[in-house]
Amino acid sequence: MTEIFSDTGFRQLTQMFLAIIFFHTSEYILAIAIHGASKVTLSSLLISKHYALAMVISVLEYITEIVFFPGLKQHWWISNSGLIMIILGEIIRKTAIITAGRSFTHLIKIRREEHHKLVTEGVYQIMRHPSYSGFLIWSVGTQVMLCNPISAIAFAVVVWRFFAERIPYEEHYLKQFFGRQYVEYAQRVPSGVPFVN
Repeated sequence: MTEIFSDTGFRQLTQMFLAIIFFHTSEYILAIAIHGASKVTLSSLLISKHYALAMVISVLEYITEIVFFPGLKQHWWISNSGLIMIILGEIIRKTAIITAGRSFTHLIKIRREEHHKLVTEGVYQIMRHPSYSGFLIWSVGTQVMLCNPISAIAFAVVVWRFFAERIPYEEHYLKQFFGRQYVEYAQRVPSGVPFVN
């Protein structure tokens, strides 16, 4: 049990918790800065029951593995690769939010609002859904950084599946809002989530 309090355990768990705190706090602050405090609720922190459960399970995996297989957590090149993924995912997602400005919301809009515009510049020239791509990279990165093989695979599959279902639903409304302009944009720019058109 002392492995949890080793340098490795302390470093990896601290990085994990700091990554989670930074991610959610910055999402909330950006939402307030872009939309105003009166239009932002705690749901802008993006913490659902399923998400919290997934994070708890990943910490339980980490603790179990560091106690019974401490060598599994000593692969620094894997852990540091996860840390790079976390930073890259953050940069992509936050760049997407800032670039989209008021057109970015955490909830899918089913009615076009006056300020709603099709954003195709910046990171949106490279991918249609950079915030989803960034979150996918960030979430899997948290598990790679912890050297959690089971959770890394589980997070990749679950988050990918969530976006594979969400993107067609969201794009249904984007096609209604922007018509041919969105259809042409979608034909020339990939979604940003692997294997999701």
